[in-house]
Amino acid sequence: MKTTVSDAKIVWTPEQAPAARRDLWAAFKRGLRGRCPRCGEGKLFRAFLKVDDHCPVCQLDFTPHRADDLPAYLVIVIVGHVIVPMILWIETDYSPPVSLQLAVYLPLTLIMSLVLLQPVKGAVVGVQWALRMHGFDDNVSDELSPG
Repeated sequence: MKTTVSDAKIVWTPEQAPAARRDLWAAFKRGLRGRCPRCGEGKLFRAFLKVDDHCPVCQLDFTPHRADDLPAYLVIVIVGHVIVPMILWIETDYSPPVSLQLAVYLPLTLIMSLVLLQPVKGAVVGVQWALRMHGFDDNVSDELSPG
């Protein structure tokens, strides 16, 4: 049975899932867009940072994801690498008053952080799924299962 990503009626059986190739780059891009890393159709989030329990299209269980604090750390690194050089360049070349700098840099940092947080978290969940991390591995042995 041949299935495509655009097919909205994909139903994955446990027998098909381990054989399915998991493309890291595609899962990363789908996560950035807030879509299911497997089918690319269903929404990944039910709220701003709350990952849904499962994909409404392909029924992929999202509960095993363990993004934890990694998205926040990555956003700090990304925003810091954009804002700090900009601050240093403007301070060195133009030397504006501190009040003007605070009025610009603080809101810009906050807005950039909020805009990036959900896409980065989606990308982390997508990468976890593609690399079969945590509970996204379909072939978990009984030795690793709790209980």
